[in-house]
Amino acid sequence: MKARGAKPAASRDNNKRALAPSNPVRASSGRPNLLKSYTLVAIQFGALGLLALTGPILARHPLLLTLEVAALALGLWAILTVRIHKVSVIPDVRQGARLVSDGPYRWIRHPMYASILLGALALVLDAPTPARWLIYGVLAVDLLVKLNYEERLLLAAFPHYAAYQETSKRLIPFLY
Repeated sequence: MKARGAKPAASRDNNKRALAPSNPVRASSGRPNLLKSYTLVAIQFGALGLLALTGPILARHPLLLTLEVAALALGLWAILTVRIHKVSVIPDVRQGARLVSDGPYRWIRHPMYASILLGALALVLDAPTPARWLIYGVLAVDLLVKLNYEERLLLAAFPHYAAYQETSKRLIPFLY
């Protein structure tokens, strides 16, 4: 689940209040850590770049190409739902952000991460090598760490995020 955007004409104090941690117990784990955020993003893009350098970026097998296109469609749907100009690769919650729970977010809280993992999996399956599997493993672990970090931030920022977690899955509809 991504939280993006800004409320129009809201005062700076109101924005701070809107994003103040709602649960003091979670506040310590719900604070953004820019070094952690940028490190996670750097690992993500590094892994994706290495996948692109170690094999084709379009799957050759028709079934895997279909999987890759489906992953791209899921990612685009998520971006359009959040609004293109409000998308961020940084997991930190922006001031004035709103919780998005429609579109693909109705079923999974992190459709952009699911899209990346699905598309990358199609590429690795199409041209599997030990190096590509290792890169995919690094990408998957990185995105899971990023996902858990982002969820802590969202729980701190949005009082109703816990209820949203009960009605949706993290990455795979109906499963996880």
